[in-house]
Amino acid sequence: MDPIIPARMAAEIEGDFVVFVIGMRINKPWKLHKWIPMFFAMPRMLKELKGQPESGFLGSISGGLLVVQYWRSFDDLERYARGQDHLHWPAWVAFNRRMGRSRGDVGIWHETYMVRAGEYEAIYSGMPRTGLGRAGKLVPATGRKESARGRSGRASVVSR
Repeated sequence: MDPIIPARMAAEIEGDFVVFVIGMRINKPWKLHKWIPMFFAMPRMLKELKGQPESGFLGSISGGLLVVQYWRSFDDLERYARGQDHLHWPAWVAFNRRMGRSRGDVGIWHETYMVRAGEYEAIYSGMPRTGLGRAGKLVPATGRKESARGRSGRASVVSR
């Protein structure tokens, strides 16, 4: 685990990037055969991605049934998701086969956000490197980066 940084830090990342949020909901916990394979598939996929820096995968943060991933581009994300030589595709096919006509047993969802360069903000205080601060780099939250408006590139915009 990374050490705690006892200062206010902001995240920076070069260029455009993608935030991919994926989650699972166990609607019928007694149907172990439906959700256990999915529960263990994601950590294996993340391990695979960490070993492939050329994939465009920048990092992730996990919290139980929710994972936030950072990608260099949507094309990189899609290439991984549809690549039959990666772990995701066979897991996706198996999930659909297992669900069959019982889609309500386990819920899955994801959201994909394409972020343009400089149009984001992130702050960390008393935290180890995490989230976008791990996918990109951490810099002191001083000057323009002291406020959310400044970090988001909207310092000159005044709202009324």
